[in-house]
Amino acid sequence: MTAQQPVTYDAFVELAAADMAVVGLVLKGSRAHGDMITRHSDHDLYVVLADDATTNLTRFAGHRTAELDLVVVTLTEFRAAGMPGFERYALARAQVVLDRLDGGIARILADKARLSADEAFQDAGAWLDAYANSLYRSVKNHRDGQALAARLDAADSVRFLLELLFALDRRPRPYNKYLKWELARHPLPGWNTDVLLHAVDRISATGDVRLQRHLFTLVEAAARQAGHSEVLDAWGEDLELMRPQSDQAIQPLTARLPDATCRLCGSS
Repeated sequence: MTAQQPVTYDAFVELAAADMAVVGLVLKGSRAHGDMITRHSDHDLYVVLADDATTNLTRFAGHRTAELDLVVVTLTEFRAAGMPGFERYALARAQVVLDRLDGGIARILADKARLSADEAFQDAGAWLDAYANSLYRSVKNHRDGQALAARLDAADSVRFLLELLFALDRRPRPYNKYLKWELARHPLPGWNTDVLLHAVDRISATGDVRLQRHLFTLVEAAARQAGHSEVLDAWGEDLELMRPQSDQAIQPLTARLPDATCRLCGSS
């Protein structure tokens, strides 16, 4: 078997498991998300080698076929993967195929799935400011008759909103493909998943300004409770443009606010 010859996932796992230089095998992507698997899904596999180990499996570094993509890294490199970075969510929800470190590989994945308190606070503050910026631009463009700009800014705001909400829960934001999967199995505390998904869907598609403003009232309450009042207050009087206007009745989506920690309420 060579890196140039086709190799199946099962065959490679058997080969790697027989090599004591391999301390871990980690499967990520659709194959790690159960019912997200389709006929197009390949196997994305991390091959974790002991630091300073010698093995001819390194010849498979960068191996990529329709069935199998391999990432060959040392243990030190694996600890750093996605910390921070786009890969973090993929590893946070990855599956352990082989762990020769008595649970050490699983603990590394668990660390990637949970932001530290300081990291989450700093990230949430930055995402909150970015969300407010895009929301403000969307509402202002709508006011000024710039329909396309308003919709584009609204779509941008949804990205920052989701980053913010997951940071508030000390979690990496899932890729868009896995958003529904993630929320169905790991809901954001205090948020109604169905209503939240409906809101981000509608805002992304239409730039609905009234909905954006009502959603912002809930985000503002959550952010202030989480200690981010300074970020919001820096917007000064511009906050008023982001909030519901006096002539806008509260919609059923956000009619119920059971307590100060409510994120997004309403019946599903």
